Amino acid sequence: MYRICKCIELESGHLLSKHPGNCQFPHGHTRSVELVFAAETLDDHEMVMDFKAIGEMMNEFLEQFDHALCMNTADPNYAVFRSIYGDRIIPFEQMDPTSEAMAHAVFRHAQAALNKAKSGALRYPVRDCVKLERVRVWETSSSWAEYGE
Repeated sequence: MYRICKCIELESGHLLSKHPGNCQFPHGHTRSVELVFAAETLDDHEMVMDFKAIGEMMNEFLEQFDHALCMNTADPNYAVFRSIYGDRIIPFEQMDPTSEAMAHAVFRHAQAALNKAKSGALRYPVRDCVKLERVRVWETSSSWAEYGE
């Protein structure tokens, strides 16, 4: 099996309203998001897929998280933050935006984007045999959460 990994860095904030400690307050992280794709064979260019295809699939989606605050929609202050900061508040429906939840959200988007890319929607072709294995979100240089199927 051949694997490739694209790492995208962004500055992202969140608050965890269910957390008993300081994480219940707004704070930020320099996050790295790793996307791992795999295929049993290489394409005509000796690649699993072009790294530029991953950028096409993911950059706009991940850009929304950059310098934004992720919040649980059940947080009592969610509506206030959203009214003040608009789309810079990223809603996580009835759940805290933990790194685990973020990894899941990124995985779901990447999977849908990969399926779309396989239909020829991108400048850089993606073969049907390419699979998304996992998404890893680094919260700090020593802590990450991962989601895969």
